[in-house]
Amino acid sequence: MPEDIEYGGFWRRLGAALIDRVLFVVLLGLLQLAIYGLPSPEALAAAEDSGFGFDGLFQELVMFVVSVALWVRFTGTPGKLLLNCHVVDAESLGPVSLRQGVLRYLGYIVSALPLFAGFFWIAFDKRKQGFHDKIANTVVVLNLGYEPDDESRKSLDQLLREVR
Repeated sequence: MPEDIEYGGFWRRLGAALIDRVLFVVLLGLLQLAIYGLPSPEALAAAEDSGFGFDGLFQELVMFVVSVALWVRFTGTPGKLLLNCHVVDAESLGPVSLRQGVLRYLGYIVSALPLFAGFFWIAFDKRKQGFHDKIANTVVVLNLGYEPDDESRKSLDQLLREVR
């Protein structure tokens, strides 16, 4: 493992998460506007009283699918990439697998449950891993050193999965 690895720290990752959240809210809002049109004042009042509901579940599902796909394909979401952060396998520093991406996203629940301690842990961990990173065996690094789709960094298993 190279000695000059620089890990993405707490504040940079928080900034990336905020950028992603704003982008997702805007894009999902536009998608819902295209599907449903402009809501009436009565519909807005009813939506405020309804709680999480189907739309909230749909939004979380879209965020799950998009986030995992972006981690696997491009090593990061738009916010992470704008701040030069890359989600990679903790051992090989190569792209994460689909399994790792799913585990990492589900690990957000574990990181959030004890008063967001799993996210705050990033500030204290030597490799800047949150609980979700430890669960999925991932790290967030700066200066990746290769293009995310560089075939020479992929494992044989990853290459065979792409061929199928």
